Amino acid sequence: MTTTRLVVMDVDSTLIEQEVIELIAQHAGTYELVANITERAMRGELDFAASLAARVDTLAGVHVDDLAKVRDAVTFSPGAREFIAECQRRGWEVALVSGGFTEIVRHLAHEVGITRFRANHLDVVANRLTGRTTGTIVDRAYKETSLREFAAELGIPMDDTVAIGDGANDLDMIHAAGIGIAYNAKPIVVEQAPYAISGSLISALDVIDNHPK
Repeated sequence: MTTTRLVVMDVDSTLIEQEVIELIAQHAGTYELVANITERAMRGELDFAASLAARVDTLAGVHVDDLAKVRDAVTFSPGAREFIAECQRRGWEVALVSGGFTEIVRHLAHEVGITRFRANHLDVVANRLTGRTTGTIVDRAYKETSLREFAAELGIPMDDTVAIGDGANDLDMIHAAGIGIAYNAKPIVVEQAPYAISGSLISALDVIDNHPK
């Protein structure tokens, strides 16, 4: 019998090659500051929620029209489209969980036919970012929660789930999944994840197909 799987992917530096918050920061003139905080957070040196608040605070005043420019600037990671298409061809469910922003993630999900996603929401007043987020913060713990909730909704056992990410904030979902994969990941993630790949995301299929039943 063919296994129906749930594949949950991180977005920034996993599904796509960039960190969206850094692209937005270019429009705010705060790129170097934000990139430094992002790097430290992804290495696990900073609390994610606190680091997110500090980075988003620097984006205050950015016009929403600049978010469209950011959407146009992002590029999918090598093999990402092909990997998702093959998962969908096999009848697997693919979802996105992102410490990034719904305003960008929704667009990316739509482009590759994904309907389940969770990300942070940027607060906007008078068409400009306020420097705050609204709603639940998608941090390390909430990524794992999302994986478990998606699996429960779909009736897919946790043993048949896959989680793919690159940062320290992906480690809980990588450990919780039946198959946890680090992709182009920070050293701490490569060290702790059951599997680690780089280059094309399509190689994740080899990991999944060869994972002991």
